[in-house]
Amino acid sequence: MAGLVYDTGMLIALDRGIQQAWQLHERVNVAGRVPVLPVVVLAQAWRGGPQPRLSRALRGCRHIGVTEPLARAAGTLCGQAGTPDVIDAMVVVLAAQLDAAVVTSDPDDLAYLSLALDYKLALHVI
Repeated sequence: MAGLVYDTGMLIALDRGIQQAWQLHERVNVAGRVPVLPVVVLAQAWRGGPQPRLSRALRGCRHIGVTEPLARAAGTLCGQAGTPDVIDAMVVVLAAQLDAAVVTSDPDDLAYLSLALDYKLALHVI
């Protein structure tokens, strides 16, 4: 299985205890791989205390902060695509940089952004 980047839909599915999401997360971790989690995605999904399922899932992820180059690339992509969703753009840019698939519940918006980036993005719909 290739590298994975989680978007907000995956975190919400994990938080809600959706079996398909947990099976994928555990399969990836058991295989010794660590999914990438942009911290802006966490901000979008976190709703405050207690979120024990989501907290447990976070321990199995590699957290990536926003850097200036990532922010510039995401902003540029938003301009090219004509969309204001910088978080989705950051997910797509990061996936392209890592040559990773994205686990999402919103494939249409991410596919549109990947077209604007001229990158064939692999999507795993949850």
